[in-house]
Amino acid sequence: MVKFLVIRLSSIGDIVLTTPIVRALKNQVEEAEVHFLVKPAFRQVVENNPYIDKIHVLKEKLGETVAELHAEYFDYIIDLHKNLRTARIKNRMGNVAFTFNKLNYEKWLLVNFGKNKLPDLHIVDRYFEAVKLFDAANDGKGLDYFLPLDIDEPAKEIIGNLTKPFVVFVVGAKHFTKQIPVEKAIEICRLCPWPVVLLGGKDDIQNSALIAKGAGDNVTDLSGKLSLNGSAWVISKSSVVVTPDTGLMHIAAAFQKNIVSLWGNTIPEFGMYPYVDKGKRIEMEVKGLKCRPCTKIGFKKCPKKHFRCMNDIPVQKVIEAIANLADKK
Repeated sequence: MVKFLVIRLSSIGDIVLTTPIVRALKNQVEEAEVHFLVKPAFRQVVENNPYIDKIHVLKEKLGETVAELHAEYFDYIIDLHKNLRTARIKNRMGNVAFTFNKLNYEKWLLVNFGKNKLPDLHIVDRYFEAVKLFDAANDGKGLDYFLPLDIDEPAKEIIGNLTKPFVVFVVGAKHFTKQIPVEKAIEICRLCPWPVVLLGGKDDIQNSALIAKGAGDNVTDLSGKLSLNGSAWVISKSSVVVTPDTGLMHIAAAFQKNIVSLWGNTIPEFGMYPYVDKGKRIEMEVKGLKCRPCTKIGFKKCPKKHFRCMNDIPVQKVIEAIANLADKK
């Protein structure tokens, strides 16, 4: 038996993006046992994954986490997070460890000097660099997100009452400069020729209410009313997902949904665009802005105060993209 510990502590989308690696290790390495280390807030993302034999949750005290992991006698660590904390875990455990190139220098060059030295490679394919020694190869089956068999969500009845295919509109994102502005969201949802379901967390309730009020009866607001699995279930039943660069975008990719993604301060070239066939995705972005990308992560407000990277995306083009993908269902 070969025993692996895969580490990805956060966040929703980043964890979903590791699932092809987990599947490859479990299916392609003979007698592989795969464990996964994650922060407690994100356990739900992987708890139903059949390719993971055991989940470990990061403790408040790092020593307690290391003690638990030591007791498992891992053969190898696959670090798909690669930060100071995971470095400390690896150093204290002493196992043979593998990781991937985060391309931080290349991203820094692009953000600060506009020089694009990034490879044309999705982060999933960069993750596979960490397991190439084990002959674990990309099987081409995409991302995974597994729902519980007994999911019981209030959305089921609501979605069941919709009379035709619907569009999911993802309201929130962790950083403001990734979010679709409320005014633009209202216009997109108002002009959309299909029913629209708003999804977001508790932090998105206020904006969702504004969007639902401004867009009219075509919109069903479920932000803050569902668990993560509930939101994932709704996405799995949708025709098209309209989303910023955020975790639910990657869950939509795991369900092989048609995706219209709107990009603000981040860019698809960072390698985290929806991991689906090109025919299932359309990226909407404002090319040629000298201030973009302004960061590889996000800001609380636009540093230039104009937020043109989102504001200048034409609403009518978004509607056309939704229609083009909806016709492919």
